[in-house]
Amino acid sequence: MGIVSWIVLGLLAGAIAKFLLPGKDPGGFIGTTLIGIAGAFIGGWISARWLHHPITKDFYDGPTWAAAIGGSLVLLIVYRVLFGDSRR
Repeated sequence: MGIVSWIVLGLLAGAIAKFLLPGKDPGGFIGTTLIGIAGAFIGGWISARWLHHPITKDFYDGPTWAAAIGGSLVLLIVYRVLFGDSRR
C-alpha cells in the first residue's frame, strides 16, 4: 500500500476508533482524525515489526485493518489520559 492508502486507512480507522470509544475528545474531529492516521502507521509498523505480519499491498487485508484500528484505539486512549482534563 502507498502512503495515500495508509492515510485513507487511518481516516477510517480513526472514525472506527471514535465509534468504539465515544465521548468528548480534547482535540475534536481534527485531533481524532490525526490520531487515526498516526495510529494506522504505528499499528502497521508494530504488526510488521513484532507480530511478523508483513504489510501487504491489499487494502482489504483484515489483520492490517485490525492493526490500524488497534493503533488508533491505543493512541486515542493515551491522548485522553494525557490531555483529557486540559480543557476544563
